[in-house]
Amino acid sequence: MGPDKNLLERWRTTEVLLLGGSAGSFKLLFQIVKFLPANLDKTVIIVIHRKRNFFSEIEKLFAENSRMLLREIEDKDILNKNTIYIAPANYHTLIEKDGYFSLDVSEAVWYSKPSIDVTFESAAEIYKERCMAILLSGANQDGAAGMLKLREAGAVTIAQHPADAEMDEMPAAAINIDAAAYILRTDEIFKLLQTQ
Repeated sequence: MGPDKNLLERWRTTEVLLLGGSAGSFKLLFQIVKFLPANLDKTVIIVIHRKRNFFSEIEKLFAENSRMLLREIEDKDILNKNTIYIAPANYHTLIEKDGYFSLDVSEAVWYSKPSIDVTFESAAEIYKERCMAILLSGANQDGAAGMLKLREAGAVTIAQHPADAEMDEMPAAAINIDAAAYILRTDEIFKLLQTQ
């Protein structure tokens, strides 16, 4: 199902865009970062699985190609609009009710730290229907349970179509538990994100 009228309207009123991905999602996330306009008027949070020492390369590449301010999340950072935040390696990223991030060093979830589930679940509690989450390519099931919490809280939840994903296990896991309200092809994701 493509971006219908209801989905486009929900996107316009969304305050926070969550993007989760793992293996096979880097290229698409990079394209999204390049594509988003400087005046998006939303907070964008990216949780991507990666090795601890890999971040500086991602941050540099993303920041050089982003029209929005882009930064790695630090503990107690305030969430600002027109900013892309990337969850740091080796910590879980949570969103607190007063509108700031907290970093957590508890055990890995699905062998991953940062865990997409952890961030999605905390966003569900705080932002509810003011939030949109897109789950992209990945080789495990991280993000599915968190996305279900988001959907139950009233957020808009989207899975990349498994046929379009380099690794289909992550979006398929969300679809299998009915966590994704929409299943979009890559071009449909871009169509949605370009709607002002």
